[in-house]
Amino acid sequence: MIKLVCSIFDCRQNFLKFLVFAGLYCVALGGSHCFAEMRFSHPGATHNQADLLFVKSRIKAGEQPWAGYFEQLRKLAVAGDKTRIPMDENGQKDEGRKAYANALAWWYTEDTVYAENAINILNHWGKSFNGYEPLVGQNQLLGGWIGSLLGPAAELMRGYKGWKSSDQAMVQAMFKKHFYPVLNTMSTWNGNVDLTQIDAMMNIAVFCEDEKEFRLGMSRFNSRTKSYFYLESDAKLQDMEFWFRPKKWVNGLTQETCRDNGHHAQFAIASAIHTMEVAWNQGVDLYGEHSERYTAALELLALQLHSGEMQGTCSNNKSNGNLFSTWEVGYNHYHNRKGRKLPNTKLLLETRVRSDGKSEWNIFYESLTHNILYDFRR
Repeated sequence: MIKLVCSIFDCRQNFLKFLVFAGLYCVALGGSHCFAEMRFSHPGATHNQADLLFVKSRIKAGEQPWAGYFEQLRKLAVAGDKTRIPMDENGQKDEGRKAYANALAWWYTEDTVYAENAINILNHWGKSFNGYEPLVGQNQLLGGWIGSLLGPAAELMRGYKGWKSSDQAMVQAMFKKHFYPVLNTMSTWNGNVDLTQIDAMMNIAVFCEDEKEFRLGMSRFNSRTKSYFYLESDAKLQDMEFWFRPKKWVNGLTQETCRDNGHHAQFAIASAIHTMEVAWNQGVDLYGEHSERYTAALELLALQLHSGEMQGTCSNNKSNGNLFSTWEVGYNHYHNRKGRKLPNTKLLLETRVRSDGKSEWNIFYESLTHNILYDFRR
């Protein structure tokens, strides 16, 4: 049954690719030869229906590790703050994580308590949130972080019959008025910030069915990808200071590898892969377009983190810091869907990430949500 569902989903992907690229072709020709507009698929941000149903079935059967991860997620699926919108980072993070956790819990259990919790949080933000000022600096990162939590949550709740269409429209208007300005003001500092903004842009664009914002996110993604994830085939002249003076340029090096691959590099690759997953769920194969670059980045970073050594890429050869619960989304695509062997990523997932990886900000319980068909395609 699971294999049948996924086969149907793959067929739908091919159809959606036609629809999306038809829309882009129309735009490229200035509208004079238009034959289709982009049609959004729902749920279709960071999560698609087939993957959600797979995890739901594993939880219902009490199978591990999904049932155990779900119990961790359930602790976050509580009511939000109905009195105010927090303006501090941690307060906003808590509310965003509650919305996302409740939305996933509703999908996995069909318990309307979780659904009501999620839409109450989203409606409260829709009514009361007034945006970020100024539109530069740390607010660019904060807007990306929170948009990458609330955006997927809203998209997951789109199908809940108890969420009034007028309230959905109110939340869409809030995103456009109060998130677009800070997200569309592109960060020019370290690339993890821009990638986090793009993650939020793509998720929100799907919920809002906003083709213009979706295309803007993809355009920025393609540009940032080539200036953040290195391939030896790239031009040799690099801004050494911006790349934190790497000692050796190798495939998969990131702009922040020598800054701290135990933190910012992981957030960057997570946001980039989320972006490709959203695009994939809408029929656009950014994964394939950038496969060499991203598989190299996953494998190098995984090797560095597992071995504890930077493999000679940086002056400091010690690799340490945090280990985040990302990797699953990229591994699910490149290995489970496409059959690519990623031995370093596989080893890191099996020995460390699934047991000790931290869910933080927009890296959100990926070993629950995107550990898909692993046992079947191993």
